Amino acid sequence: MFRWSLSQAACVLLMFACLALAYEDDIEVNYGDNYYNEITEAEPPATTPSPPPPCSSPELTKWDKLFSMLENSQMRENMLLQYSDDIIKVEMGSLRAEMLRFVAQYGGSCGVALESTGRRMTTQLENSIRETLERFQLREDKASAVANGKCIERSNNMEALLQQLLSAVQTQASRLAKLESSCLSSPSAGAGMALIPKKGFKLPDAPGAGHQEQEVTSQEVTQALEGALTALQQTKEELERVLRSSSNRNLPAGHEMALLFPMRSQRIYTSVKPEVPLHLSAFTACLWAKPASVSNKTVLFSYGTQKNPYEIQLLLGQTSARFTVGGEAHLVEARGVVNTRGASEWIHLCGAWSSDQGLASLWAGGKKVASTPGVAEGHTLPSGGSLQLGQEKNSQSPGGRMPGFEEGFNPKLAFAGKMTGVNMWDRVLSEEEISQLALREGQGCEQRGNVVAWGVTEMVPHGGAQFVN
Repeated sequence: MFRWSLSQAACVLLMFACLALAYEDDIEVNYGDNYYNEITEAEPPATTPSPPPPCSSPELTKWDKLFSMLENSQMRENMLLQYSDDIIKVEMGSLRAEMLRFVAQYGGSCGVALESTGRRMTTQLENSIRETLERFQLREDKASAVANGKCIERSNNMEALLQQLLSAVQTQASRLAKLESSCLSSPSAGAGMALIPKKGFKLPDAPGAGHQEQEVTSQEVTQALEGALTALQQTKEELERVLRSSSNRNLPAGHEMALLFPMRSQRIYTSVKPEVPLHLSAFTACLWAKPASVSNKTVLFSYGTQKNPYEIQLLLGQTSARFTVGGEAHLVEARGVVNTRGASEWIHLCGAWSSDQGLASLWAGGKKVASTPGVAEGHTLPSGGSLQLGQEKNSQSPGGRMPGFEEGFNPKLAFAGKMTGVNMWDRVLSEEEISQLALREGQGCEQRGNVVAWGVTEMVPHGGAQFVN
């Protein structure tokens, strides 16, 4: 047992000895002096730089950040624009397809509606012109009957112009009908139309043209329709102008004559001889006037005496009407009630006054436009004065005598135009009576005053003034 253990120990020692001999050549022993902790003054200790961390990035400046934000916003804008363009292209394509289908399906019915509308407009214009001609004929017949059988000459120029307008309307209607027939398909072609969006559409030609086809572009159709509409509008404007001219040519309220004042002059006026002396404590004076031109003060109706040349005055301004009793200090004025600029029209004016409470009223067009109390209260109009139309007597001679008309008149105050229906009453008319007098199409000529009566009281024109029909 002991021997076996001794032999094992010898074997282990032998094994270690062999291993030591095997590694002896590989190990080199350096017996030099190595001073790893020595510090010298000449050379500083070498330091090795530490490598940067593998995932770190350099810090960005504010300009780098700003440029980065701009690039991102521009990229987003380009993306949105591209997206919008795609959407618009799709929507426009679908809308175009829908419009083409709509025109192909309803083109025929729209053309029929256009044709019926054009014919209806033409019929209405023709009826209006025929009614106008008939109304003119009735007025002329009535005027002939009132004039005791004396035929009044018909206005050939007016009738010829209306006939010309009627012919123009019929010509436009014919042109419109031809245009509509060329735009509509033939009955055998069905309700739809073959549309060529870019080049236009081809339609059969008029009957008798064989198989020849006519190409009509949408632009040509639009231009033709616009031309027809313009011609119809011009015809309508011409007809309205003729009707206004005819309305102004006729005298208002059934009157058959008027006083013409051809120009403003100190020698042109009309003197009136009243039926009774003007010793009045109340009155109403009315007239129709159609001024050719108006100054700041234009005299229509004036009554004055040697003591006071301004007892009664009815005046016109540029846009106002004025009425005085007993002197210029007693003024009743209404602004903006008349328009004497541009096309002249007939104007109806009335001035009413009563000595009781001195109430003075001014009427224009049948409506009370101004009223003032205390105007010449308790005053009585003296008799023995001069009543004239279109002028006022505004001066006296040193000896106290009334001078001649041509010496006492001022041309700047003179009236130029036409005047009719001059009447005067010795009382204040009611609102209903004045409204009836102011009806242009009424019969106000039948209502005459008891102091001055139009057509009955003597009126003497001077200096070129004259009566006209």
